[in-house]
Amino acid sequence: MKLASLMHGRDGRLVVVSKDLTRATDAFPVVATMQAALDEWGRHAPRLADLAEGLEHGSVPSFRFHEHDCAAPLPRAYQWLDGSAYVNHVALVRKARGAEMPESFWSDPLMYQGGSDAVLGPRQPIRTRSEEDGIDFEAEIAVVTGDVPMGVSAEAAHGHVRLVMLVNDVSLRNLIPSELAKGFGFLQSKPPTAFSPVAATPDELGEAWQGGKLHLPLLSLLNGQPFGQPNAGVDMTFDFGTLIAHAARTRPLSAGTIIGSGTVSNRDDEGGPGRPVAQGGVGYACIAEQRMVEIIKSGTAATPFLRFGDTVRIEMKDGDGYSVFGAIEQDVLPHVD
Repeated sequence: MKLASLMHGRDGRLVVVSKDLTRATDAFPVVATMQAALDEWGRHAPRLADLAEGLEHGSVPSFRFHEHDCAAPLPRAYQWLDGSAYVNHVALVRKARGAEMPESFWSDPLMYQGGSDAVLGPRQPIRTRSEEDGIDFEAEIAVVTGDVPMGVSAEAAHGHVRLVMLVNDVSLRNLIPSELAKGFGFLQSKPPTAFSPVAATPDELGEAWQGGKLHLPLLSLLNGQPFGQPNAGVDMTFDFGTLIAHAARTRPLSAGTIIGSGTVSNRDDEGGPGRPVAQGGVGYACIAEQRMVEIIKSGTAATPFLRFGDTVRIEMKDGDGYSVFGAIEQDVLPHVD
């Protein structure tokens, strides 16, 4: 089934959405919010699934679904943990600045804890104080978990995935080096994150969801022009079971924990850095990666980071060309005091 939270108060109004994203029905007769559904998933999920079936058959009241009415599926979450499952992305960034990559990065996932008290809906703008901060988008996949016990195995962790959705993990690239140099992680360089209008249960994704990976291209457009279409199931070093187990190694995770994949990244056919879409490649899921490839190949970055007035769109389509989660589409605007 597919679920969304319409903008309503701080925690949204939960609705069940049709497979084609055209209709919705109110979930209030079952449960009012996404977090409440996740807290007692075993009790609520079967009844929500019944609503989803009734919606498809036209046997329950429904209304037109509009993506621009959506908050994030979880408008505020207990926890947002972002990994770096596509190690190719990390390798490129380090190579471009002449840094060796520790061998452990291929066996031990990187992960940071981001801000989840206020996240962005799919049409809310990216607002920053200055273009000089190096504004970038990062197109990713994320899962939402149920309650996860401490020390869960990677294999067992797959069973704790409740929902799958898309992410724009906005980064301020020019603030990152000084923050990381302190040895204490990201803070100011990671403004609010945006999520897709719709979150889907793994079974809704069919054969595209295999082995804790989503095997479909992730599409990014910048000002209406294709920027990237890497396949999220390709070159993913750590599947979501591994990421969840990593996060839960020394602590349990509460229902509603969001875990991101990190920037989706594919190598080219010969194993080297990917090529831009304009050159016949699958492109990139963030500007920084294109800039890194430019530095590696020519010694200098030519592609600018985002400017005020730019628009970023992130979406995933199934094999028939239909949108799976709806689209994240954000304008880049100056912060207003």
